[in-house]
Amino acid sequence: MSSNPSQQQAQVAVQPPEKKQFALLPKIVNGGIAGIIGVSCVFPLDLVKTRLQNQQVGPNGERMYKSMFDCFKKTYRAEGYFGMYRGSAVNILLITPEKAIKLAANDFFRHHLTTKTGELPVVRQMAAGGLAGLCQIIITTPMELLKIQMQDAWEGGSTGKSIRKDRTQDISYKTSPGSVP
Repeated sequence: MSSNPSQQQAQVAVQPPEKKQFALLPKIVNGGIAGIIGVSCVFPLDLVKTRLQNQQVGPNGERMYKSMFDCFKKTYRAEGYFGMYRGSAVNILLITPEKAIKLAANDFFRHHLTTKTGELPVVRQMAAGGLAGLCQIIITTPMELLKIQMQDAWEGGSTGKSIRKDRTQDISYKTSPGSVP
């Protein structure tokens, strides 16, 4: 007596799937590409947000920009399409490794947290995402601190004055020897 073909298929289906090898480099490259695309799409909006936050209010309460759309329109008219991406290189250099690390770490943890049957329960999915976020924070925080320090150093601009907003630190001015600030 020969066995039924459907019984043979049922026996084959019971075997757990083979554990695939995890390739880290393609995950990092894909994450980096995702970071570049993300920055390219969002940067003009981020530029407008930053300009709105940093605009100076005149003595009579007048502002340079009335709204986000007004800022976007004035910036585009004054600087053109490529002006909307002015300064994006620094953002790309910071965001690309951040996204690459986060996405590659997420895939790495998902790969290692998958059960022997090939399933990934919701709790393990959440653990993979949390661990990936932790890796990203540990690795990218020094870069973020450097970026903030560079922005803070530029705050004084060409006036030569460096004013800290934190009241616990001294306010320092660049002065010539013998002059009183």
